[in-house]
Parts: sequence; C-alpha cells; structure tokens
Amino acid sequence: MSAHTQSDAIATNANRLLWAGFMAILAAGVGFSIRNGILDNWGAEFGFTAGETGKISGMGFTGFCFGIVIGGVIADKIGYGKLVIAAFGLHMISALVTLGATYGMAKEGAYQFLFWGSFLFAFANGALEAVANPLVATLFPHNRTHYLNILHASWPAGLILGGAMGWVLDDQMKLDWRYQFAIFLVPTVIYGLMFLGQHMPKSEASKMGLSLGEMFKDVGLLGGLVVCYLLALFLGAVFEPLLTPANATPEQIEGAKQIATYVGYGIGGALLFAVGVITKFSMGSPLLFVLFIAHALVGAVELGTDNWIMNITGNILSSPEGKILFVFTSSVMFALRFCADFIEKKLGFSPVGILLTCAVLACIGLNMTSTIDSFVMAMVALTVYGVGKTFFWPTMLAVASDRFPRTGAVAISIMGGIGMMSAGMIGAPGLGYFKDKYSGEALQQKNPALFSEYKADKPSAFLIFPEGTGLDGKKLGAVQEKLSAARATAADPKAALSQLSPDELAVYEASIEGDRKTLRADSVIPATMAVIYLLLMVYFKSIGGYRPVKLEEVHSGTELGSAES
Repeated sequence: MSAHTQSDAIATNANRLLWAGFMAILAAGVGFSIRNGILDNWGAEFGFTAGETGKISGMGFTGFCFGIVIGGVIADKIGYGKLVIAAFGLHMISALVTLGATYGMAKEGAYQFLFWGSFLFAFANGALEAVANPLVATLFPHNRTHYLNILHASWPAGLILGGAMGWVLDDQMKLDWRYQFAIFLVPTVIYGLMFLGQHMPKSEASKMGLSLGEMFKDVGLLGGLVVCYLLALFLGAVFEPLLTPANATPEQIEGAKQIATYVGYGIGGALLFAVGVITKFSMGSPLLFVLFIAHALVGAVELGTDNWIMNITGNILSSPEGKILFVFTSSVMFALRFCADFIEKKLGFSPVGILLTCAVLACIGLNMTSTIDSFVMAMVALTVYGVGKTFFWPTMLAVASDRFPRTGAVAISIMGGIGMMSAGMIGAPGLGYFKDKYSGEALQQKNPALFSEYKADKPSAFLIFPEGTGLDGKKLGAVQEKLSAARATAADPKAALSQLSPDELAVYEASIEGDRKTLRADSVIPATMAVIYLLLMVYFKSIGGYRPVKLEEVHSGTELGSAES
C-alpha cells in the first residue's frame, strides 16, 4: 500500500478491499455491456420481439434497484462479508439460470430463463454496490471523494472491456453468445478471491450499535418521499401490463393504466407510512432530501442519457461512429476518476465545487453535442460532456457519507437506488418522449401529409407533459437502414443522403432535428443541478465551510443539517 493510501486508511487491508470492490463493480460493468451486446443474438435465436428483449434488458435497472436498497438496509446488521457471499452466490446462480436457455428451447421457456437470469445478475450487482460504497467510505474517512471515484472508475472500465470483447467476439469472430456471456465470470471469481478471508470494518453507525430506526432518521419522511415516489412510478409500470387484458380496447388500456397508477401510489404511500413508523415520524434532514433530489437528476442525466447517446450520435453521424464515441466518453470517465484527489487537494475544489463545475460542463457539452455535424465536432462536444458527467455519481455518495455518518450504509445505498430508478423511470423514458415529440413536430411542420403517413400508431406520454406523436419505428428504421447501407459504400458519408428519396430525406431530417432538440432539452437537467449545487455552496459557506461530520457531533446536536438539529 502506498504511503498516501496508508495515511488515509483505517485498516491495513484497505487497499485490497478497495481493489476487491473495484473488481466487483468491474464484473458488473463487463456483464452489463456484454448482455446489451447479445440482445440481438437472443432475439434471433429465440424469436423475441424488440419489446421482449427490452423487458429482459430492463431487468438490469430493476434488479439493481432492489439489490442496492435491500442490501443497504441490511448491510450494517448482517455484516458486509455475508452480503458479499450472498452477491457472489447470486452471480453464479444468475449464470446458471441464463445458460439454462438452451438451443431448441421454446420461446416462452427461454424468455423466463433470460428474464430471471438478468434480474438475479442485476440484484447481485446492486447488493455488491451496497457493500462497496459504504465499505470504501468507512475505510477512507479522510478522503472519501478520491477513493469513491477510484472505486467507480471500474464501471466505465467494465463498459469498455465488455464493449471491446463484444465487438471482437460477436461482430468479428461470431462466437456463440453463451461463451461471450460467460466472460463476466472471470472478474467475478477474481473479486470473490480478493474478498475471501478479509476482515471488513463496521461503519461508525454500526460500531455504536444504532438501530435501523436511528439510521433512518436522517432519511425520514422527506427522503422517503423521494424513494416512494419513484417506487410508485416503477410499480405502476409493472402492474399496467398485468392489468391490461389481451386484445384490449383503447378504453380498457386507459382504464388499466389508471388502476395501475393508483396501485403504484397506494403501495408507495404504504411504504412511506412504514418509514414514518420506523423513524417515529421524523421529517428527516432537508439537506439529505436535497441530495436525494439532486441524485435523481444525476441518474436521469448520466445513465438515462448514456442509454440514448450512442443511438443519437449514431443517427446524426453513423452507427459505428456512435459506438466509437461512446467508448471514448467511457474512457474519459475512467481516466479522470483517478484525478479527484488532485482536483480536490491541489486545485482547491470542495466536493460540492466539483459537482457544480461538472454540472456546468455537462450542460455545455449536451448543447454542443446537439449541434454536431462531423466526427471531430462530436469528439470535442462529447469530451466536454464526458468530463462533466465523470464525477457526479461517486462524489454525490462521498458528500452523503461525509455529512450523514449516522445513516451507515442506508443513505448512500438508497441514493444509488434513487439514481438507478430515476434513470429507468425518468431519464430514458423522458428522452424517448422528447425524441418522439420533437421529431413528430418537425415532420408535421415541414410536410403534414408525410407526417400522416409516417406517424406512430399511438402518442407518447411522460409524467405531466402533454402527449406528443412521434414517427413509426419500423418506417423510420427502414429509412435509417437504407441510409446505413448507402454510407457503407459511399466515399463521402454525406453523399449517401442522395440515395434517399425526397420523402425519405424529409423523414430522416425530422428525426435528426428531434435528436438535436432532445439533447437541448436534456441539458436542462444539469442546468438545474448547477443551481442546486450553487445553493449548497452558499449553505456550506454560511455554516463555516464544507467538512466531514463525526457521528458524535450529530448526537450532541452541534451539526446543522441533521434530522435532530
């Protein structure tokens, strides 16, 4: 262990545990990337529709949310070691379940194996992060921002490795998807061996023997409101297809949607009441409530945008260029996450100052990306965006750990779940809605008759925004496929546009206009985050500056921002 690391750590095996956590999240990133890359293999082999493969892929968000929230609630009570063992076992079981989808199996059976295999894999990922985040925060109490950023450099590293292996093994070598999938077991076995036999320290809250109710006090009703709202959205989306009868009429579909919404909010309200009972109806910390709101925006702009950015840049430029740019921004994130200590200690940025700077850069980067028309311009724009999004997730966890030691693993695990749920329920669906809305409006304004021919069967809706009708996915896909084939043989990619008919060109341009306006709409999220972080900087300045809080300060009532102050 280096002298610098030794001086920051509270345990002699801190370095090994840090890199074990790094390898665990790397395994999650590799598996996530490979799974996304073989969705088309599953569709071709078993005959899944795009909707069915999308539901299997969606388990990567859902399972993670359950894993990190449940894991965070029980981590301090059962111990980090037992949770690692459970996660390792679930990773192995997920592999067996997924590989149970064998050649010749009926579509329905294969779907169940892949669906639940994906859920178990993601649940294990969430449980591991429920261990790794508070463990690293506990091991390095004097420099959490730096070491949590190092820990989370593993995620983009996993995406890069998984994407590169997928490109070689799938696109080039045409290797069976089962062999590709099994690669994630290599880092899985490595992290298991690295954790094996290691003593893991307890958090401050766990050492003091705080009850679950006391750990939840800073979360309280305010923090619970954020979590339960996102859970209500999620549960409404889960129940809607279950309550919709086959061959339903539009009226039945709308009725099922309303009932599912009521069920989701009902369960969410019951869970919020349970939080109140556990915490003796503590309101919770207003500061932690603000951090939860900010992290919901982080999930929407980082993971939600990542879900779309490759598709959008691929539409504006070309599909291979979109993939290259995605790997490039992931590489930027990986490299910069090792520089948080330099930025904080040498350049004098506080964690909140880092977050404010990142929010401004992310806003600028998204607006720059909305104007790209060449690969070089895209490289510059996405570099700005990539730098901006680099430090959001781990630095937010560091701030919550620094300021709320009483919560142990609870608050930062809930924060991770909020970010992931927001990505799945707000970020990705929201960008899809705006893409539909803006593309449809662009074509309707330019050629109403053509819009009538190409418009989608039903309008898109999102939260409180008015419905907007986009373009039919199959018809737009046919235009994009024709353009992609033309680009493959054209010396100049822009010359390929001449291969499209005037109507097809109008549809393509409307789609691109939708992409550009969607990115500009997306930039409102980091702009809002910048305002929040600026207000937090003012708040911390008013109380003497940002600093980590000791647990004894919370109990003595000397620290502002706690639920008891």
